[in-house]
Amino acid sequence: MKLRQNIRHWAAKKALTTPVVGDKARSKLVDMHTRIFLDKTDESNHDEREAHLDDFFAATMDTYVAALEASFTEAEAREVTHIQANFDFFNHGWAEMMEIPAAELEEHYRRYDDFFAANDITIDDPLGDFHPAGGVTDAPTTPDAMADGVFENAVAGFADDVYLDDGETISRGGDTEEPADVSLDDSPGVSGEDATADD
Repeated sequence: MKLRQNIRHWAAKKALTTPVVGDKARSKLVDMHTRIFLDKTDESNHDEREAHLDDFFAATMDTYVAALEASFTEAEAREVTHIQANFDFFNHGWAEMMEIPAAELEEHYRRYDDFFAANDITIDDPLGDFHPAGGVTDAPTTPDAMADGVFENAVAGFADDVYLDDGETISRGGDTEEPADVSLDDSPGVSGEDATADD
């Protein structure tokens, strides 16, 4: 999968793994991701999907931290959560929200199959052990959109590894270099400034 990586991603990593600060960052990152993905679909879908996305993305923040603890790089940990989201979109028939075409889902799963299996994550159950105790708000499905096979926001051809776009070049695998002076203030939700968003 092709992901962006910049100072905000490194700062978010630092914030999510820092006590107290992590809660503020988590809330803003959930809001940001919900907004990003709602912007990919028609406004008529926003109200009925928003609560579901909020619950889902809150759970993936736990996945992200667990993946870091399992020695994945920042980019790999973030990719894991994006794959989970694409499983969920696929299950709901939200083709226009998918970042990768449905045909590449299994290949993405296989790249992280040890982590996914250890946490009971499957395409059918994207959250696995990270499913929140209070559940995830239901949202309606749109199977006709999936049947049409149109994935207008999906980027194909990057299923074999994580690819990072730093704004200048696209590199394959691992991470771009982590800045030595990452500030928590650069993380969404920490400085009080509204983040404009890179997912």
